[in-house]
Amino acid sequence: MAASSAIPGLFFCFCAMTLLIFASVAVPTWNAISFLNIGPNGGTLKYGIFGFTGSSTSVGYFFSNEHVNSGVLHNLTKTLILHPIAAGLSGFAFFFGLIGAAYHRVGTVLMTLTAGLALLTTFVVWIIDMVLFGIARQRYRNDGDIAQYGNGNWLTLAALFALLLGFCTSACGIFGHYRRRRDVAY
Repeated sequence: MAASSAIPGLFFCFCAMTLLIFASVAVPTWNAISFLNIGPNGGTLKYGIFGFTGSSTSVGYFFSNEHVNSGVLHNLTKTLILHPIAAGLSGFAFFFGLIGAAYHRVGTVLMTLTAGLALLTTFVVWIIDMVLFGIARQRYRNDGDIAQYGNGNWLTLAALFALLLGFCTSACGIFGHYRRRRDVAY
């Protein structure tokens, strides 16, 4: 029997998974989503998780401006791999939520635990996004370039809030009603 108490957590975990997948396929794979835009009117150079406009896809990259590059920033670009990891954890939470909604309370418990882990991972990666691209943005601005945050930062923030809601609602959903009352005629 379906447990309606697991459905809100299921919905929010699905939303977070979708948002994190979109953020994971940012520039250079999909030019519509970026984390840092350099240049006027949306940018002529865009940075994403696995590279920037015109670069090949790789884990960890150097910025195109020599004043922006440093060993610390290069290592921070390697940690951006946490975006697809958080998307995968959100996907597992969604899968466990399906089990919880369709079958048993254990699925909802596992959804809560996995959503909590995805929440922590997404929080860490959002902080890394803001630090990494904030430093790069300021260095580009110091060189006289126009630099703005891209929409990928806000997709990650929206996924963070969706996971927070998913975690809270799935934790409350653990205590929901999972069995039908049997009407016994005597």
